[in-house]
Amino acid sequence: MAFLTLSALELAELQLLLHETPLAKEYRRALAILWLAEGEAVDAVAVLLDVSRQTVYNWVWRFQERRGLPLRARLCDAPRPGRPRSGQGDIDRLIAEVIDEDPRLLGYNGVVWTAPLLQRYLWQRCRLKVSRKTVSRALDRLGMHWKRPRHQLALRSDTWRQSKGGSNAA
Repeated sequence: MAFLTLSALELAELQLLLHETPLAKEYRRALAILWLAEGEAVDAVAVLLDVSRQTVYNWVWRFQERRGLPLRARLCDAPRPGRPRSGQGDIDRLIAEVIDEDPRLLGYNGVVWTAPLLQRYLWQRCRLKVSRKTVSRALDRLGMHWKRPRHQLALRSDTWRQSKGGSNAA
């Protein structure tokens, strides 16, 4: 007798999900549910998936508890509390507003915006303490890229006149 009973639709959806999901956790949970529905013992499923028996019971309990939800939602992790996002999601908007301005007009000693300069701007003007990496990610999301300015004079090669169509005899 099977530990878990699935409808034909649930069975078909789970088998389809095994071929489509890129998430390892979702895949393992779907496998566990399918094996249990086929009659495998909880102990055997736990050994095959290298988890504790309690974990398998928890997966089954959550799967059954979320019966009204779509199949993927029944298999996914529950939301977990964590550190809130830096800047409460306002960083992109704040950077987009200031990025086209010259930093010198706002009192900064720089001709272009850099991640550290934007970090300082966000702290001084908006009281948002964010890391340089957070600023860099926001710039990537906004599709903004730049090269660092070089602080050296360009040196001409000995053959620069020849490349321009002239002669090297000067």
